[in-house]
Amino acid sequence: MFKEFKEFAVKGNVVDLAVGVVIGGAFGKIVTSMVSDIIMPILGALTGGINFTYLKVVIKEAHGKVPAVTLNYGNFIQNIIDFLIISFSIFMFVKLINKLKREKKVEAVKEEVKPPEEVLLLQEIRDLLKNKRA
Repeated sequence: MFKEFKEFAVKGNVVDLAVGVVIGGAFGKIVTSMVSDIIMPILGALTGGINFTYLKVVIKEAHGKVPAVTLNYGNFIQNIIDFLIISFSIFMFVKLINKLKREKKVEAVKEEVKPPEEVLLLQEIRDLLKNKRA
């Protein structure tokens, strides 16, 4: 059983997945910071400082030391907005990365494509005939 686990853990896919999770966590922190520190203040200024997190419906009033029972729908709305902004930011980042990968792939294909030897010989003959006429 240990041998099977060792084979599973050492496979490239598991290691790639682990690296992806670690990088994804770090990238998630960057995107979360961008949303909370950059985008949301701008969005708040544009919407007049609306903050949904304080919106709630009181189901049962507070009595003495017992806190009120509330339905915090504003926090839910805020989390949905955050999710949409974060997912759009990640989408744009992945789109940019894919575009850069495609450009590199196209450049690599252009460099690798060489005409067949027959075509090279025909081009050389054509060039010689042109030079002979001139």
